[in-house]
Amino acid sequence: MNNISKAKACSVFKEKKGNQMEKEAQEPRGWWYARFRMKWPENQTPDWHVDLLLAHKIITPVLNRYMTNIDLWRFHRRAARDEEGHQFSITFYSSPGTAQQVFSALKSDKLLKRMKRAGIIIQDLYEDPSRMIAPQIEDTSDGNWSPTIRKSWPYFIMGVCEMWLNLIDELSKNTLAAQKRPSLKKLLALYQQTNETIKNLWQTEGGHSLLHHLNAIFGYEPVLIHEVNLRRF
Repeated sequence: MNNISKAKACSVFKEKKGNQMEKEAQEPRGWWYARFRMKWPENQTPDWHVDLLLAHKIITPVLNRYMTNIDLWRFHRRAARDEEGHQFSITFYSSPGTAQQVFSALKSDKLLKRMKRAGIIIQDLYEDPSRMIAPQIEDTSDGNWSPTIRKSWPYFIMGVCEMWLNLIDELSKNTLAAQKRPSLKKLLALYQQTNETIKNLWQTEGGHSLLHHLNAIFGYEPVLIHEVNLRRF
C-alpha cells in the first residue's frame, strides 16, 4: 500500500471511529455491573488479594480499552457470610452497547477462565444490557444520602479506585516484568504480598495522606461518624 492509500485508509478509519463515538455519545446511558464471587471456605478469612488480581490483570485492561465510552466507574469489595459471600464488583456508567462490549471482553479473558477452572472464582455475574434499571448518576449511590451527595459521590469514589489501582501497579510492575509467564500460583502469591503492603500503607499513612487531606478539602470541619463523635483527621 502506497502512502496515499495509507493516508486514505487512515482517514476512513478516523471517520468511522469518530462516527461511532458520536453515535455512542447520543445513546442513553446507565449503570452496569460485573460481579465475581470467590471461594471462601468456612473458618477461613477471605482471600482479599484475589480482588487485586481481578482488578489489575483482568478488569483494568478492559476498562482501558473502552474508557473513552465510560463516564464513571468504581470497584466494590465485600465479604460476608451470606448468599453473596466474598464478592468483587466493577460498576460503570455507559451506554448498553459499551456494557455489552465490556462484558464480552471480560467473559473471554483467559486468566479469568483459568481462575474459574481452578475454583478460585466460583461465579461471575453480568447485568443484562437490554434492561437499563439505573439511568441516573445518583441511582447506585446510597439511598440514605442527600440528593446532592448521591450525585457527587460517584466522582469521588472513582478517584479513590484509580489511586488504589495505581498503588497495585506501582508495587507489582517490577516483579511482573521479571516473570514472562507466571503461573497462577505465582500470580496469587505476588498479589497477596502486594495486598499486605497496601494494607500497611493504609494503616500507617492513610490517616494523613487520605483522611486528613479529605478533611482539609472540606475546610477542616468536624464530621459526625457512627459513634456520634466529632473528629478531625
